[in-house]
Amino acid sequence: MRYFIQFAYNGTNYHGWQFQPNASSVQETLNKALSILLNTPINVMGAGRTDTGVHAEEMYGHFDIESPLDIPNLIHKLNSYLPKDIAVFNILLVHNDAHCRFDATKRTYEYHINTVKNPFLQELSWYFNQKLDVDLMNEAAKILLNHTDFQCFSKVNTDVNTFDCTIFEAYWKQENNKLIFTISANRFLRNMVRSIVGTLVNIGLYKISLTDFETIIASKSREKAGFSVPAHGLYLTEINYDYLSL
Repeated sequence: MRYFIQFAYNGTNYHGWQFQPNASSVQETLNKALSILLNTPINVMGAGRTDTGVHAEEMYGHFDIESPLDIPNLIHKLNSYLPKDIAVFNILLVHNDAHCRFDATKRTYEYHINTVKNPFLQELSWYFNQKLDVDLMNEAAKILLNHTDFQCFSKVNTDVNTFDCTIFEAYWKQENNKLIFTISANRFLRNMVRSIVGTLVNIGLYKISLTDFETIIASKSREKAGFSVPAHGLYLTEINYDYLSL
């Protein structure tokens, strides 16, 4: 029997989602909790992987087990057992061929910039107090929707079959002292969102123009794109599946 698990985590204390042999990961922590509570080895496949320090407001994984689960009881036990920076929202029985990574139709990320120093947001947003032209950054963000090859924003030496992604939306909004960039796509390349944000920040600082931005995308060169912003401002906020309606 295959189950999807819906959960969230603050990534500050973890070296990303994926298991690391000599470092704490969200996957290892969740596997251990499920294995102990279910009294059988459990390995959760994640819908994707987040880097060290990146957060997830909504993440999915799947795991297999022979016996049916008492879902409400298991959710309660998991949230009691897991550390305070991981929370389980739901566990759902799905068809045996369901795959949390390959079946996802859309993923959404947010990047949070705090423009005023706030000690309570130091690990939850990037503090950046230089004046940015948000309108110009939004003009550049619209350009992303006209392209599909985003090799210039991908981490180099990444083992992927294609650099093509379909971006559904990309925009900035300002909420008091915070700037939030939202981007949704069918898939993302490694480090893609953080390098897009860094390049858009350079546009907001008038270091590069909209024409330069088009040239960077066409170049397919990571060296020509902007810097990669810090991981702790990045959030995975939503994952969509055609057969789930939550």
